[in-house]
Amino acid sequence: MTRHWTPLAVVYLVLAVVGLIGTWTFNVLAITQMVDFVGDLVGSGPAVSSITVDLLIVAIAGSVFIIVEARRIGMRRGWLYVVLSAVTAFAFTFPLFLAMRQRHLTRLTTEARRRA
Repeated sequence: MTRHWTPLAVVYLVLAVVGLIGTWTFNVLAITQMVDFVGDLVGSGPAVSSITVDLLIVAIAGSVFIIVEARRIGMRRGWLYVVLSAVTAFAFTFPLFLAMRQRHLTRLTTEARRRA
């Protein structure tokens, strides 16, 4: 069986791991320090609120992309990446989706070449 991990898929996977570690490092700090996570996001001044809105809109657009793209190319359970982002981080699930998408596209291309 052919390996479907292209260099691009590996880059996306590395970004997913960095996103997971980076976000959860600060999540664990917030939990151990008993910080009001949501309150800090919206109440720590205009700069933090701007970043919050910016990232929220990107996450919503990315979630729509994940669902539409997964359906378009025939990936199963694309919605699961969106659900998983609520309990991990979108910085993890979006690059993870891109890595799995790249693998899926590589597999489809390989299969099409075999049939031709």
